[in-house]
Amino acid sequence: ELKGLRNARWEKAFFQEERVGNESSTENRNRKATIVIEHLIQASDVAHTMQHWNIYRKWNERLFLEMAKAYDDGRALKHPVDFWYKGEIGFFDFY
Repeated sequence: ELKGLRNARWEKAFFQEERVGNESSTENRNRKATIVIEHLIQASDVAHTMQHWNIYRKWNERLFLEMAKAYDDGRALKHPVDFWYKGEIGFFDFY
């Protein structure tokens, strides 16, 4: 769902010639910059899975511990042990 929305914004920014209303070139340039940044963030999110196994495990463990501490401190609704495995498998299946 998010991928479809992101791709639709990319299409609108880079491939549609018609402009919405009286859109200025500045608004169009800002839209393009925003879309590029969104894609860079997604690429960095996915790229962590392509690191060496030890690096991947190190950073995932740190994130897990940070999320567990947030739960223990009352800043998160769920403990990561309740969803971590399913989330990791889903991440690989989705990408």
